[in-house]
Amino acid sequence: MSVVFGGFAALRFYLVTWLGERVVADVRQAVFERVVRMDPTFFEVTRTGEVLSRLTTDTTLVQSISGVSLSIVLRSAITFVGALLLLIITSAELAGYMLLAIPLVVVPLIAIGRRIRALSRRAQDRIADTAGLAGETLNAIQTVQAFTMEGAQSRRFGEAVAESFEAGISRTRVRALISAMGIILVFGAITFVLWLGARQVLAGNMTGGELGQFLLYAGFVGSSAANLSEIWGEIQRGAGAMERLSELLEAEPAIAPPVDPAVLPERCLGRIAFEDVVFSYPSRPEDRALDGVSFVIEPGQTVAIVGPSGAGKSTTLQMLLRFYDPASGRITIDGTDIATVSPQALRGQIGLVPQETMLFGASARENIRFGRPDADDDAVLAATKAAAADEFLQRLPEGYDAFLGERGLRLSGGQRQRIAIARAILKDAPVLLLDEATSSLDAESERLVQEALDRLMQDRTTLVIAHRLATVKQADRIIVMDAGSVVASGTHDELVASNALYARLAELQFGDVAA
Repeated sequence: MSVVFGGFAALRFYLVTWLGERVVADVRQAVFERVVRMDPTFFEVTRTGEVLSRLTTDTTLVQSISGVSLSIVLRSAITFVGALLLLIITSAELAGYMLLAIPLVVVPLIAIGRRIRALSRRAQDRIADTAGLAGETLNAIQTVQAFTMEGAQSRRFGEAVAESFEAGISRTRVRALISAMGIILVFGAITFVLWLGARQVLAGNMTGGELGQFLLYAGFVGSSAANLSEIWGEIQRGAGAMERLSELLEAEPAIAPPVDPAVLPERCLGRIAFEDVVFSYPSRPEDRALDGVSFVIEPGQTVAIVGPSGAGKSTTLQMLLRFYDPASGRITIDGTDIATVSPQALRGQIGLVPQETMLFGASARENIRFGRPDADDDAVLAATKAAAADEFLQRLPEGYDAFLGERGLRLSGGQRQRIAIARAILKDAPVLLLDEATSSLDAESERLVQEALDRLMQDRTTLVIAHRLATVKQADRIIVMDAGSVVASGTHDELVASNALYARLAELQFGDVAA
């Protein structure tokens, strides 16, 4: 019997632990899959640290409930029901008194449990605040240290930790109260029934042995009920965490695939048209980032967008990638409104070289393969050479397998940008977006990369945001934007002669003395 008991105890532990691990793995996967599909508007109001807190701290609480706590609930519930049945068999009258006392125990526990859920939610929110503040500080650690703000940031973090501590203590006080109430009410009821039983023994209606038997079963009922009251508080704590996770699971992106999406060809021609596009960022609804923007880019053309800061240049690229939808007007590729196309299918037709390259904590090879995950090593090597990145990667200790550090901190800004260009070359998309792609390069690297970009831009529709005259001059057409509107369009020479804004930009921003 000892062997059987030990074997089943081990089996129970394994199964409930497996269940807890499986639940938390599924929840984390589901939450992450939902979050990575959210649009930029979601991240304007939700801090990354808070999302990470929900993925880690909250799911760990859920794991505790679905694993060990569930095991205790199961065992205690079976013991409670079984002992209660034996109580009824032993003495139906005394068992009836105990059943009448159960609501007096359960109702207060449920009422206090709701309070625990609210306090648990508040405590988890404060933990998320500390995680968000820590993430912001560590991601900008060089800026913090450069401005000697270590002390100020430490004080802010200390205040957030203190608030988290106070929230946790408030929850713990209520948890302590529910535990005390559970024990007092349960064993108070048992004591009362024991007193009634003693009177029946004295009256000769019950034997001492029956009372002892009843007391033993009542002890099982009481201890099981005490365990259940304790776990009830833990379950309410987990429910508070699950509410936060449910918010993410139920969040819907503003940019969602249509129910019946239009289908783009495997490789589109690349004709892009903006038709009277009006757009305001959700955080600044009163300011129009784009105000009636209209232009057409024919397949294979290279068009540069220039203008002062805040003119709407980068917003144009974000709209084309469908990170946002216009308030009015429409954007088409090959005549198809991009709002009717799945965002993933649309972005599969577009290659991007951003102004600030984001690298991942992986090898150089895997970072380049981000452009096309199924590419073989030969294709990665060819793209890297075309982007003039092969030379510096070969000098790394592990070559292409070198770990680039978090956010690529082991590379210079120009080297990171060449990695981004290699990604775009590897993706080989028919539409190419260049957001100041050579802004961080020295003269020699710029020449090499510009040659690579010239090859990459052949037979592709290319939209360029440029701050350098050489890039602008080689464009088939230049669009001048100001305050969210297109104010002029033409070649470099035409615009220098006809547009005062462009002439001033050419002189000041591009360094064109002739202008």
